[in-house]
Amino acid sequence: MKRRVLPLAMAFVMSVGLLGGCSGQKETEGLNDTNLVDRAIENASLIEDASGFTYTGEGPISLEGGTLKLLAQKSNYPNVDITRAPIVLKVFEEAGVTPLWDVLDYNEYEALAGPVISSGATDADIIKIPDNDPNQIYIKSGLFVPLDQFFDYMPNFVAWLVEHPVEKAELTAEDGHIYYVPGLNVADDYQPCLMYNRVWLDKAGKSAPDNLDDFVELLRYFRDNDMNGNGDATDEIPMSVAAEFLPYMFGPAFGLDLVSGFQADDEGNVSYAYADAENYKKYLQFLNGLYEEGLLETDFAKLDRDTIIDRISKDLTGVAFDFSWAMSMMYSNVLPYYDGTEETAFVGAAPLSGDSTGFYVGRNSLAGMFGVSTKSSQIELAVKFLDYAMSAHCQDYYQWGIEGESYTVNADGSRAYTEQGNDNDWLQAFGINPAFVLPAAQSVEATDILVADWHARINKELRRYIRHPWPEIYATSKESDTVNLYLPDIQAKTGECSGLFITGQLNLDSDFDNYIAELDALNLSEVLEVRQTQYGRYLKALGAE
Repeated sequence: MKRRVLPLAMAFVMSVGLLGGCSGQKETEGLNDTNLVDRAIENASLIEDASGFTYTGEGPISLEGGTLKLLAQKSNYPNVDITRAPIVLKVFEEAGVTPLWDVLDYNEYEALAGPVISSGATDADIIKIPDNDPNQIYIKSGLFVPLDQFFDYMPNFVAWLVEHPVEKAELTAEDGHIYYVPGLNVADDYQPCLMYNRVWLDKAGKSAPDNLDDFVELLRYFRDNDMNGNGDATDEIPMSVAAEFLPYMFGPAFGLDLVSGFQADDEGNVSYAYADAENYKKYLQFLNGLYEEGLLETDFAKLDRDTIIDRISKDLTGVAFDFSWAMSMMYSNVLPYYDGTEETAFVGAAPLSGDSTGFYVGRNSLAGMFGVSTKSSQIELAVKFLDYAMSAHCQDYYQWGIEGESYTVNADGSRAYTEQGNDNDWLQAFGINPAFVLPAAQSVEATDILVADWHARINKELRRYIRHPWPEIYATSKESDTVNLYLPDIQAKTGECSGLFITGQLNLDSDFDNYIAELDALNLSEVLEVRQTQYGRYLKALGAE
């Protein structure tokens, strides 16, 4: 075979993409070596196949074409057949590949696909991994190809890995290899944030507070005044926040990432936020104070999004906390006086600070993962297809659709959805964001044009407050045994006691030390030891050690 070296600069131009392959595996260079991927990246080149064709990251992926079988997930829209969606068919058409599908129920995918994959009872070439394989069960069973051994056919993925060192570290398994190509979430945009009724703020003559003390004063003002102007100063509910978002909303003010649970300081020391004897106690004391004063409602644990939306539609509440998407798409648009402007909306604002500077917790960018089966008789074709499917060209399809059908291009080069494209049901059937069957990345730009202009601007302003969550780190068998044995009981204890402390059923002065002792008795130290080891492995893969 003739080699044609792919310059790294050219690889950058050809990204964004993921994972490829080769017809013959190189010898394994050793286990527990996180430099394996780096060396594979450095040595990556383009290879002509037996027909003299060189795949460069664009379609078609071969001269001869072929058929690939995929085990994947049905759409979460019951009436959508994602395997017939025009966007999905376009990708296969341009790749020159015919798909054969085995798609399983969206809600039952993990339960149905897991046993099939583990038993080797599928003949699929490409498989969507049900749970991202955090414990490396599939990897250690030898079910999937170590893709870094096939970088000769992965120009898009090689460039992407160079540009995304954090995700590369998270994808690197314990043995130093990469096995899966991921889809990508939007990690820093449209994340959970504080939202205020702007009309109420203006009526109170106040701006959005940036610290806990001013926030409490605002809640008191909302509670005690006729903010909705209906003549009744007793029907205002100052804050409507589902219990699941309280850790997002208030934990950071006390230096805690209660969303991830585990966190690491600047020296790399790992701790469990719910066992922070000083700061977690202050967090609970603060929430207990809100509860005792009636600023956190009695039935806060039962509050859900539908109830919050109903309250907003009746102009009964002034503060919410939810994914930013809700700002203009679910909350503002039901306000009785919303006219599309920021001045009449529920608007996002900076996080609250307390003893610590506030932040918002983002999410991990890695989403649904796809692997190439070691049983496949056409690994080279499967790997090339995955690489092409994650190219910038295909990502454009996933995020916007097809020009002239789902979107148009304006004279200034900007894009706008067509009338059909603005119909969500039609757009889903068209195959937008087909992450169920292909490694698709979400798009900030495509989201920006769906929300109100003021909403897109606020999202950009809030990006600076986003802090990355605890990284996704593969676990060894021993590590997963330890975590699976102890962590569920630890989390159950923290979940149970949190509500009891907030409502005063447990006394923070007399019962908190016992709570910490109970966590210790549930073998928290052993779980922390595992997390510390994993974090060290992650830093090594990241190149930070």
